[in-house]
Amino acid sequence: MTLRLYDTATRSVRDFVPREAGKVGVYLCGLTLQAPPHIGHLRSGVNYDVLRRWLLAAGYEVTFIRNVTDIDDKILVKAMEQGRPFWSIAYANELILTDSYQALNVLPPTYEPRATGHIPEMHELIAKLIVDGHAYPATDDSGDVYFDVCSWPAYGSLSGQSPDAMQSAGDAPDRGKRDPRDFALWKGAKPDEPADAYWPSPWGRGRPGWHIECSAMCRRYLGAEFDIHGGGLDLTFPHHENEIAQSQAAGLPFARYWVHHGLLSIGGAKMGKSLGNALDLTYVDSLGVRPVELRYYYAAAHYRSRIDYSEDALRDAAVAYRRIEGFVQRAVERVGAGQFGELPGAFAAAMDDDLNTSAAFAVLHEVVRDGNTALTGGDDVTVRTALAAARAMLDILGVDPLDPAWTGGGRTDDLRGVVDSLVALALEQRAQARGRKDWTAADAVRDQLKQAGVVVEDTPQGPRWTIGEQD
Repeated sequence: MTLRLYDTATRSVRDFVPREAGKVGVYLCGLTLQAPPHIGHLRSGVNYDVLRRWLLAAGYEVTFIRNVTDIDDKILVKAMEQGRPFWSIAYANELILTDSYQALNVLPPTYEPRATGHIPEMHELIAKLIVDGHAYPATDDSGDVYFDVCSWPAYGSLSGQSPDAMQSAGDAPDRGKRDPRDFALWKGAKPDEPADAYWPSPWGRGRPGWHIECSAMCRRYLGAEFDIHGGGLDLTFPHHENEIAQSQAAGLPFARYWVHHGLLSIGGAKMGKSLGNALDLTYVDSLGVRPVELRYYYAAAHYRSRIDYSEDALRDAAVAYRRIEGFVQRAVERVGAGQFGELPGAFAAAMDDDLNTSAAFAVLHEVVRDGNTALTGGDDVTVRTALAAARAMLDILGVDPLDPAWTGGGRTDDLRGVVDSLVALALEQRAQARGRKDWTAADAVRDQLKQAGVVVEDTPQGPRWTIGEQD
């Protein structure tokens, strides 16, 4: 089958045909860095990581760009509230974001450009738009430059909105605009904002508007036309609508496919710091849910669906993942880790069908059930086949229990070594108690480990321990 993706621009599922055979360029709108990421933000990273892994598995050479916005109205507000340089706030949150993506086994992007690193490219685009009659400097001496929405008849085509029904852009005072719907490409310096948050430009000292940065960075790293532009559904309007208008008005074909993901809400409301309902990885850890289980939770839902977060649903996902993990561990003890096997046809068909991970996980669970049956029946040939197929699927989804990202090959090496040593010591004490037939002492060690979240299972190869609840 050919990969098919839902394209927001055409409102249809389309065959994916890259601009250049064998190569794919992807641009993902990243985070605005006014605050640390919450788990709603992190869904985006996992969703597009699954897409990227599937493209890589299909043999494509993938250039994956994910930007960060490190200059923005919200960041400047935080800077003034906290009395800190805007760039220190942005950089601190960027480090947390990078660490969070690493914790979730999201592959690092090919490049991760910052808005502040691409001011000259923005100036070039703005100047061309002015020359071509699609943008204009404000006449109120503010130093602002606006995109002229009425100059672009196709405006609104991505989101399906009629320009006549649109409200003011709201990103600058209307007094300097020809039309309230016009949006800012460049914002002149304001006396009540941080003095270090500006750059010289042909239109006066100022800083970029939010939308122009992505057009400039797409062009810089992917060229005038590229394959896939991604981001949350909430970015469709105005951000992506404005991107496509200013880019195409400047003569850039821009994105061939617009692939948007659904949002993660809580109690039916959008998750956000301003609403006081933002949850982060520290919170997830406090529930006893590991990053790999959070990734499973994200990936198990179709990327375009809305996830309404609940602790019960997250814990259910963790239990489901632990069943898969338990099979892999038992199978490896029986037949060894081996190599990845061939992907089941039903799994590949599901992934080609607009990344239908819900159906793909159903195939995975079926293979795991067959593998568990084979383990019980002592059928090592079937165990080996099931393990190889399961790990191939788990790798595409980024949740293979044997991936070094989850086995201690990453940032938790030191802590895992300490835990391994402590558990080994406790198990040795238990073994000694069992050896002298002191069953009370042996059970006490096992119960204490369980209270600490360590589950011990006795196997023919000796005791095996895991973190979490035993199924």
